Amino acid sequence: MSFRLAAYAVCVEDGRVLLARHVPPEGESNWTLPGGRVEHGEDPFDAVIREVAEETGCDAVVERLLGVDSRVIPAAVARAGVEHQNVGVFYRVRITGGRPRPEPNGEIAESVWTPIPEVARLHRSSLVDVGLDLARTLPATGHVAPVPVGGLIQH
Repeated sequence: MSFRLAAYAVCVEDGRVLLARHVPPEGESNWTLPGGRVEHGEDPFDAVIREVAEETGCDAVVERLLGVDSRVIPAAVARAGVEHQNVGVFYRVRITGGRPRPEPNGEIAESVWTPIPEVARLHRSSLVDVGLDLARTLPATGHVAPVPVGGLIQH
């Protein structure tokens, strides 16, 4: 099994969430939260700020820890064809500057402020639903139920 620790930004402002359109080298694009891999020796708190800047061009500050999500992606649908565990640390983040733009030399084609009611109609990563659920409910445990994958929602 492969393993990845990642940090994700949930940026909600005026009833909108900042989403990033991920376009992998293979496969179809989907919408996700800004964020990604925590580098060796890096604090997830610092990683989420770095990832927001890299992927969206925006400056951000962390307002609070929302929670942690752990998911196992079956080998049949994982990118490398090997069962994969992703542990995501979710933070509520406030954008303080910059303008959304594509990621230079990366897989994020665009970043867009999206009205929250429109999210349900998007082809998206389950990370979006987890992050929005954590931000909406602020569970004391920092944990929400797994999001079913299928239809418009994928790993």
